[in-house]
Amino acid sequence: MSTLENEVTFRQRTQLNQNLESQFSSSSTDIILLTDHRTSKFKSLEQLEAAKGDSYESCCSRHCGNICRLKTLKKRLPILSWLPKYSRSDAFGDLIAGLTVGLTVIPQGLAYSGVVNLPPQYGLYGSFMGCFMYVLLGTCKDCTIGSTAVASLMTYQFAKGSWQRSVLLTFLTGCIELLMALFKLGSLVEFVSGPVSAGFTSAVALIVCTSQMKYILGVNSDGASFLQRWISMIQNIGDIRLADSCLGVGCIVILLIMRSLGRMTIGPKDQKQRSRCQRIVNHLIRFVGISRNATVVLATTVIAMQLETSGRNPFQLTGFIPPGMPTLALPPFSIEPQPGNATAGIPPVAGETFLEMVQGLGYGLIIVPLIALLENASVCKAFAKGKPIDMTQEIFATGMANIANSLFSGYRSNSGLARSAINNASGCRTSMSNFYIGLVVVLALSFLTEYFSFIPRAVLAAILISAVIFQVQYQIVIPMWRSKRSDLLPGIFAFITCLVLPLEIGILVAIAANQLFILYHSARPKVLVEQLETEHGVQFLKITPDRCLIFPSVEFVRNMVIKSGSRSSLPIVIDCTYIYAADFTAAKVISSMVADFRSRQQKIIFFNLKPSVASIFEGLNTRLVLCYNTYALSQELRPDEAMSPSLDSLDQSQRTDCVSVASTLSLAKS
Repeated sequence: MSTLENEVTFRQRTQLNQNLESQFSSSSTDIILLTDHRTSKFKSLEQLEAAKGDSYESCCSRHCGNICRLKTLKKRLPILSWLPKYSRSDAFGDLIAGLTVGLTVIPQGLAYSGVVNLPPQYGLYGSFMGCFMYVLLGTCKDCTIGSTAVASLMTYQFAKGSWQRSVLLTFLTGCIELLMALFKLGSLVEFVSGPVSAGFTSAVALIVCTSQMKYILGVNSDGASFLQRWISMIQNIGDIRLADSCLGVGCIVILLIMRSLGRMTIGPKDQKQRSRCQRIVNHLIRFVGISRNATVVLATTVIAMQLETSGRNPFQLTGFIPPGMPTLALPPFSIEPQPGNATAGIPPVAGETFLEMVQGLGYGLIIVPLIALLENASVCKAFAKGKPIDMTQEIFATGMANIANSLFSGYRSNSGLARSAINNASGCRTSMSNFYIGLVVVLALSFLTEYFSFIPRAVLAAILISAVIFQVQYQIVIPMWRSKRSDLLPGIFAFITCLVLPLEIGILVAIAANQLFILYHSARPKVLVEQLETEHGVQFLKITPDRCLIFPSVEFVRNMVIKSGSRSSLPIVIDCTYIYAADFTAAKVISSMVADFRSRQQKIIFFNLKPSVASIFEGLNTRLVLCYNTYALSQELRPDEAMSPSLDSLDQSQRTDCVSVASTLSLAKS
C-alpha cells in the first residue's frame, strides 16, 4: 500500500510540475539536499572537540608525510626527475643552446648595468649564479635567469644607482619570494590582467630605450620618468656626439637586418626534403641571427681597440672593468660614509644604516617581487605549450637565484623572454643549458674583462634598444579591439601612467584602476525579470541575478527587486540558482528587503537558495520563504483559500520542499 501511495503521489506531483517547469529556465532545476548545513549545531561539545583533535592530528601527519615523500622531493628539486634520464643527445643540445645564449647574455649584461646606473661588471655578476640555481630548482627547460629590462629598471627606480642598495634589494626580495613560495602566493599574478601587463611591458620597453638614447646621442639625460628624460635630452641636444650617434644608429640597423636574416631559410619548407648543404646553410644563417649581438660587439671592439691604440678613438668606451670573479660575501647591510674627490668629480657618499637602507627601498620590497612574478609567469606560459605551471616552484627558484646573486654582488635577475626564446630556438633539452650559460659568463669574467673596456657604449645601447623594442606589444591591440573593446582601457591607462609617472607609481595606479574596473562590473550584475504564470493561473514576477550576493552587487540587486515589486502587487520569486555565496552586508540588505515586502503584505519567495547561503541569513533572524522545487513553489504562490482538498491529503513530510527560515531552519510552513 505504501508503495502504491508513493507512486500515486509522484504522478500527481509530476503532472502539477509540467506547466511551471516549462516556464523556468533549464538552470532552475530541482535540488536534492544530501547534507544538512545545521548538523554541526546538534553535535555535543565532546564530539566537536574529538573531531577537532582528529583533524589536527590527521592534518599534521599528512603534512609531515607529504614532506618526506619522494614525489615531493622531486617536485621541489626538479633536477631529480630529468637527470637520471639525461642522455648524450640532451647534453649536446644543451651545450649548443648554452653557448649560443651565453654569447647573448654577456653584451646584454654589460648593457643592462647602464640601465641600473651601475658599472658594467655588475650586469655580469648577476648573470651566472642565478643560472646555476635554476638548473637545480627550475621547472621550465627554456627559461634562463639573468638581467632583464624590467628587473634592471625596477632596481634603478628603488636603488637609485647605489650598488649597495641594489645588492641588498636583490637579497631581500629573494627572501620575500621564498616566503611567497612558502605561503603559495603564486596566484597573486591572477590579479593583474593581460591588458595591464601588456601596457606595463610596453611602457618599460620605451623607458629602457629612452634610458639608452643618452649613449646613442652622447648627451646627458636626467629625470625619473619617460617625459622628464626626453625633455632633458632635448635641452642638451647641442652637446650631441656625431661619432657615437652614427655608430649607435648603424649598429641598430645592422642588428635588425641580422635579426631578419636569421629567420630566413632556403630550400623546401619540409626539412626532410632539404639537402645536406641546404641544412648546413640554414644552420649557419640561424646562428648568425642568434649570435648577432656578440658578432657586432666583437667587430666594433676590434675597431675601437685599433683606434684607441692609434690615439684617434672618437667613441665613448665602457672603461675599466675589474678582472676576475667577484668575492663571495654577504650583501652589504650598511653603507660606509666616503669622502668625495672634487678634482676627479666624485661626490661624497653619505653613510646609511640597515634600517635607513630598508626605508630607502620602501615599497620596492613588495613591488619588485610582484613584478618579477608577473614577468616569470609570462615567460613560463609562453613555453608551457598548454601544460600546467607550478608557479610556487618558480617563485622558489627565482628567490634562491637572487639570494645567490646577492652573495656575489649581483643585482636583481628574472626570467627573460628574449633569452628564453633564443634558448628554445637553439634546441635546449633541459635546464642544464643554464649551467653552460653561467659557465660562459664565468669564463668571460675570468679572462675577457680587459677587452670589455674597449666596447663602445653606443654599441651596448644599440644592442639593448634592438632587443627591447620588440617588447612593445602593439600586436594585441587589434585582437582586443575585435574581442572586447573595453579591455583596451586598462591597458592604455597602464601604458600612459607608467610613462608619465615614475614606473613604480604608474604600475600601482594601473593595478588599482584595473581592480576598480573589475569591482564596477561585479557591482552591476545582470538581473533577468520575467512575468510568469503557474498552472493555476497565478501570475508572479521571477527575478534571476546572475552571480553571488556580496557587498558590491547586493544593493543593485535590492534596488532592482524593490523597483520591480513596487510596480505591481504580484508575488516576487527570486531564482537563486546562480547565487552560490553571500556575505554579512548581503544578509543585512536581504533582511531589510524582506521586512519591506512583509510590511506591504507582498509575497517574496527564494527559489533554489543554497543551504550554505541560507545559513548566512540565520545570524540576523531573517524570516525567509524557501522553495526547492516547482511543486512547492506552485503551492506557496496559491492563495490559502484556493488550496485543493485533494492535495491536503498528501503526507505532510512530502510537502516540506517550501520552508521558512527564522533563527534556524524550520520544516513547518510559516
